[in-house]
Amino acid sequence: MNLILLGPPGAGKGTQAKLLEEKRGLKQLSTGDMLRAAVAASTEYGKRAKTVMDRGELVSDEVVVSIIAERLAAPDVKKGFILDGFPRNTAQAEALDAMLKSKGLKLDRVIELKVDDEALVERISGRYTCAKCGKSYHDKFERPKKPGVCDACGSTEFIRRADDDATVVRDRLGIYKKQTSPLFAYYGGRGKLTQVDGMAAIADVSRQIEEVLDRA
Repeated sequence: MNLILLGPPGAGKGTQAKLLEEKRGLKQLSTGDMLRAAVAASTEYGKRAKTVMDRGELVSDEVVVSIIAERLAAPDVKKGFILDGFPRNTAQAEALDAMLKSKGLKLDRVIELKVDDEALVERISGRYTCAKCGKSYHDKFERPKKPGVCDACGSTEFIRRADDDATVVRDRLGIYKKQTSPLFAYYGGRGKLTQVDGMAAIADVSRQIEEVLDRA
């Protein structure tokens, strides 16, 4: 089974992809990870990508799709894949469809994790972690039992990612909507798109996705 997970940053795509890996044996494919692996392995398209990246330019859709095609030949993708972070626009979606068709493959389902913008801003901008052990906390949803002290290691030092600022998060949501919204019409028109409630608890989101896949 071959899937695409759509959703803005912080919607929980990575978490759900990992659960699908465990439950169904699918392989999560991140374009960033694939690019770095292809460059490190010095594959044909990895070399082309490195040349472009070394110039500080964006890697072309052709090269990205070719790197995905190379990755699909690996044995760990035999049961299917979950694409995360690609495609980002209709041109990429068309190129992906053409590549899959050439390999005798197809997309079974595109799942959008539907979220409320302001709730997502609150979810992301409230995150912070222990500087020593990395345990995650949240200003509202998961505070240390003792204020200012990590539950796991006792450290009193915490850090917040700069891109978890509320203004930055809103900007990222705006970019996501501008780039990705045409994909909803593209895949919806092909009968591939299904929405699930991305604001639900992790287990509930997982259950919704499993129900969608069982019907696919």
